[in-house]
Amino acid sequence: MLQKSIPLDGGALLAEDKNSRMNASIHMLFMRFDIAAIWIDSNMKVVDVQVAHRWRLAYLPAKPARYILEAHVNQAKYFRIGDQVSITYD
Repeated sequence: MLQKSIPLDGGALLAEDKNSRMNASIHMLFMRFDIAAIWIDSNMKVVDVQVAHRWRLAYLPAKPARYILEAHVNQAKYFRIGDQVSITYD
C-alpha cells in the first residue's frame, strides 16, 4: 500500500495458516496501481487469478487458498487456474 508502483519482476507472497477464501481475501484500498493477484492452495495449485484494481474494496479467491502472490499486473497472463507452482526461498 501507498507505493507508487511495483517492478515488473517484483511482488509479495502472503501466506495463511491454511486454505481459506475469507482469510485469503485482499483489499485494494489506498493502492495507487492495479496488481495481479494469484491465489495458490496448500497443494501448490493455482486456484484463481485476477487483476485487482486499485481502490476496490475486496477480492476473494474462487476457491480456498493458502498463498496470495501479488505481482505486477502484466504477470497475470503467465498463470492459469490448475497450474502447479513451486516456491523456493533463497
